[in-house]
Amino acid sequence: MSSTPSGKSATWRNWAGNVTARPVREVAPASVEELSAAVRRAAEEGLKVKAVGTGHSFTAAAATDGVLIRPQLLTGIRGIDREAGTVTVEAGTPLKRLNLALAREGLSLTNMGDIMEQTVSGATSTGTHGTGRDSASIAAQIKGLELVTADGSVLTCSEKENPDVFAAARIGIGALGIVTAITFSVEPVFLLTAREEPMTFDKVTADFDELFAENEHFEFYWFPHTGNCNTKRNNRSAGPERPVGRLSGWIEDEFLSNGVFHVANLVGRAVPAAIPTIASVSSRALSARTYTDIPYKVFTSPRRVRFVEMEYAVPREALVETLRELRTMVDRSTLRVSFPVEVRTAPADDITLSTASGRESAYIAVHMFKGTPYQAYFTAAERIFTAHGGRPHWGKVHTRDAEYFSEVYPRFGEFTALRDRLDPDRRFGNDYLRRVLGS
Repeated sequence: MSSTPSGKSATWRNWAGNVTARPVREVAPASVEELSAAVRRAAEEGLKVKAVGTGHSFTAAAATDGVLIRPQLLTGIRGIDREAGTVTVEAGTPLKRLNLALAREGLSLTNMGDIMEQTVSGATSTGTHGTGRDSASIAAQIKGLELVTADGSVLTCSEKENPDVFAAARIGIGALGIVTAITFSVEPVFLLTAREEPMTFDKVTADFDELFAENEHFEFYWFPHTGNCNTKRNNRSAGPERPVGRLSGWIEDEFLSNGVFHVANLVGRAVPAAIPTIASVSSRALSARTYTDIPYKVFTSPRRVRFVEMEYAVPREALVETLRELRTMVDRSTLRVSFPVEVRTAPADDITLSTASGRESAYIAVHMFKGTPYQAYFTAAERIFTAHGGRPHWGKVHTRDAEYFSEVYPRFGEFTALRDRLDPDRRFGNDYLRRVLGS
């Protein structure tokens, strides 16, 4: 087990750089037994414990001044059960490695988010999701979990074993224990045809119900200060494979979506008045294209431009109204927003604190380029989202607290009661959890 000498722990920073922490020490356990021992030792010393993935959360969900657990040695596939259609992976496995390993085995997750840098446990614990009419978040594809609880013991759960823990721990925000392994439902690898095309804001909002109903995976980006959107529809395909060409892929995904977009944002940050003009050009830069490939190559894309993000889930039927209010707010304000607003959907699921728990949901994500003041924009957007009973993503910027969550999550009390049972001394607590779950 590697660990930094006590007192010499480095400052930890998240991906966006908006959260920092100074743990007493960092520990990288090489086994579940070593992790259990680290939790017990922390308890003896009266220290808090938090596991951290790749730091892709914009909240302080993983921050601690106690013991920071780094799971990079807890990686890899433990086993594949083809008959049951499951794969069991160590918690520190990056989604990228999981997707590559599954593809080699002729398997795939049913749905996923749009980046794959995160660890499987970090992504699921915060409720990371893609877009889907019938298929839900990554956490909703979990069939079993193994976690180390506050007394250092190992607990396994599934629909049949400890079902109350399973209902909550799939999206546990690190409050119930440290996840050590996850069993996902998988299926034989399939092909998706992606159709990307520009569309006006008015057309997307007018036809949203139809676009949602006709496509397995529909999402779109609206460029503030313009009436322009980019839409993406992903549907299963009989083939043949027609991947994005190397050159056109580089031009669209690297040069335009990352390179030129980064420069445009640097200009916008220096000269905010130029942002509406830049937005108008950006929103027309990407042309329509269609391609067919295996799921992770269609669902995910590289994101090299750093930003800060807020995302709320609203009831799906409230999406269009919420989005129109957001547009009106931006148009009437002096705000200058250089990042597009991302819209996705999810079916209802049965996970206690999932943003889609018990209701069909639509997600609206607002972003600001790293280093640009974001508070005024996010505050105004959050006011609109909460008026519609919005539930914020657990890993993205928001100002909500336990009192608010007890109103928007019918099963909130179930989660906090389970936390009282599994972690009565708040070994896994931190400031963020105190705010969102109560003390």
